[in-house]
Amino acid sequence: MQTSTISAGRAVTVVVGAVLVTGCGGGTGPSAPATASAPAPPPSSSSATVPFGQKAVLKDLRAAVAAAGLPRSTVEAGLGVPPERLVRAGTQKERKVAALATRLTPCAVSWSPAGKRHRSPGAADPAGTRRRLDAVLSGLAARGWQETAPSKETSLGDDGTYFMASYEKEGWFLHARHAEAPALDQVTVMATEEACFARVTDEERALVED
Repeated sequence: MQTSTISAGRAVTVVVGAVLVTGCGGGTGPSAPATASAPAPPPSSSSATVPFGQKAVLKDLRAAVAAAGLPRSTVEAGLGVPPERLVRAGTQKERKVAALATRLTPCAVSWSPAGKRHRSPGAADPAGTRRRLDAVLSGLAARGWQETAPSKETSLGDDGTYFMASYEKEGWFLHARHAEAPALDQVTVMATEEACFARVTDEERALVED
């Protein structure tokens, strides 16, 4: 179970990171949408054998976010990658990465609170951010999400703190993070379908890890 959790988390991290960092969408000129060359998304295993898919995950996370007093509209299907980054991929590698991200979109749900991620020192309330995240996680636990490992908070000394928590429900893994630093107060939550991300090939991993 723990190995699967780490594998899914690693896969989504490298895919999202590749789309945001390697240049997909970085060009200013128009190009063919990545979806035009992307293969058709494979059938979701959850839709065939498990009555718990992306819509159910969206419902759970939106309910937990709303119960915490936060805008549930910030919960969305997909990897949390702006669509324009997928349709403006220029090089062949960028198009392949964008196609992979498009294929994985039905296998993920993401939430990042609205508002600025970066702040002036002392201008925000990181403790308040953590309390709101903890409230969301409690709401998820009340809806049947179970911790896959004890949550962990790491002190970075004068550089702030880094908090991580992982949950599982019916073949989906949810990873929550809070990064707090002198000029950063950021929360990200990502739920991914294990069976879907398990189909990411070694070649695709190499593509986004290069």
